[in-house]
Amino acid sequence: MIRFPYRAVSWLTPVALLVLWELLAQTGILPKQVLPAPSSVLVKAGDLLADGELVTNLLASLQRSATGFAIGASLGLGTGLLVGLSKVADALLDRSIQMVRAVPFLAILPLVIVWFGIGEAGKIFLIALGTAVPLYLTTVLGIRQIDPKLLEMTDVVGLGRAARIRWVVLPGALPSILGGLRLSLTAAWLALVIAETLGADAGLGFMATNAREFLQTDVIVLVVLIYAAIGILCDLVTRVLERRLLRWHPTYARLTA
Repeated sequence: MIRFPYRAVSWLTPVALLVLWELLAQTGILPKQVLPAPSSVLVKAGDLLADGELVTNLLASLQRSATGFAIGASLGLGTGLLVGLSKVADALLDRSIQMVRAVPFLAILPLVIVWFGIGEAGKIFLIALGTAVPLYLTTVLGIRQIDPKLLEMTDVVGLGRAARIRWVVLPGALPSILGGLRLSLTAAWLALVIAETLGADAGLGFMATNAREFLQTDVIVLVVLIYAAIGILCDLVTRVLERRLLRWHPTYARLTA
């Protein structure tokens, strides 16, 4: 039986859009001041690579996002497990976290400047906050959606609390946790864009801000494409984790068969 090439087809749409974009730009339908051709953006990327500007700013953004993500993911996962497993923690923490979740990033930006100034701490705080909330929500949801019959079975076979968490609760919540990890990676980059407006002296956001001042549309488009490429890479990493960690899960196995 011939299998339909789903993975190959999934790349056809973005490639077709790039080709169409190039054609429209080369024929002048899209003015270069509005949206330069992909080939022009590629040439600009080569120039920025040659003088080291692109590498320096990319590394600065990656360092910020990695630090903020590590802190936020640890807090989100740890707090989610605590609230999901403890009614006392749920009563103490969940309401406050839900209130924080409802506050937009831009609304707390002035407060972050007051707290941390325009240094690196404020930027990392915003990224950590954006990362922690999605992972917290999906972790709690995953624990609460575990089939009660499975928990009853652990009582029947005499599993203790630690063994029940190890063999039933965590594996049952894992699909939801990995879904939250994907959302958190996306949120980390969204938060990075906002964070790098806080007087950054390096980073992709810094590049885009300077390019806006000098009407360098090709640099702005390049930054957007880099964000998109990193987002795709992060998504591929989470898919690899799902493939490795959820081999046992019947629903996931059926979807990937």
